[in-house]
Amino acid sequence: MENKPMYQSEYNLNTTGMESLVSTNKVLKNTYLLLGLTLAFSALTAGISMAMGLPHMAALVLMLVGFGLLFVVNKMADTSKGLLAIFAFTGVMGASLGPLLNAYAAMPGGPALVMQALGGTAIVFFGLSAYALTTRKDFSFMGGFLMVGLIVAVVAMIANIFLAIPALALTINAVVIMIMSGLILFDTSRIIHGGETNYIRATVSLYLNIYNLFVHLLSLLTALGGDD
Repeated sequence: MENKPMYQSEYNLNTTGMESLVSTNKVLKNTYLLLGLTLAFSALTAGISMAMGLPHMAALVLMLVGFGLLFVVNKMADTSKGLLAIFAFTGVMGASLGPLLNAYAAMPGGPALVMQALGGTAIVFFGLSAYALTTRKDFSFMGGFLMVGLIVAVVAMIANIFLAIPALALTINAVVIMIMSGLILFDTSRIIHGGETNYIRATVSLYLNIYNLFVHLLSLLTALGGDD
C-alpha cells in the first residue's frame, strides 16, 4: 500500500484556501471597478437629464423602467450581456435623478445641499467599506434585521404619501440611511466571505445602497435645513 505524505492533506487545504482568497480578491477588484464606472455613467445620464429639463413624471417612468431592468440584470449577470444590462440599468437610474436634482438646484442653498449629500454619501460608503475590509468581520447576521427594516420603511413611505406627515418623512429618511449603511456592511461582507461570487450582482447591490443613501441623505439634509 502506498503511503501518502502526512502533510499532503494540509497542503491541499492551504492551496484551496489560497485559491478561495484569490477568487474573493478578484471579485472585490472587479466589483469596485465596475461600481466606479456605473456611478460615473449615472452621473453623466443625470447631467443629461437635468440639461433636458425632464419633468417629474418622466422620473417616475424612468424609475419603473429601472425596476424592470433590475430583473434583466439579475437574469443576465452570468452572461456576457450582463455588463450591457447593468449599464442600461444604472444609466436609467441616473437619468431618473435629473428632475429631483433640478428641483433642489432651484432652491436657495440647494446646490450646496446636493454637494453635502454627495460628500456625506462618499464618506459613509468609503468608511463602512474600509471597516468591513479591514476587520473582515462577518455581518451576515444583519441580513434578516435589515430586510425587515427595509420592508417596514417601504410600507411607511407608501403610507406617508397619503398622510403627508413631515415628522414621519424625517424619521423614514433617517431610518433608510441607517438601513443602507447596514447593507453596505452586509453586502461587502458577503463578497469578502464568498457569499457573493458574481461581481455584477455585487455591483448592483452596492449601487442601490449608494443610490438610496444619497437620495435620502439629501432629503434629510434639506428637511433639517428648513428648506422643505
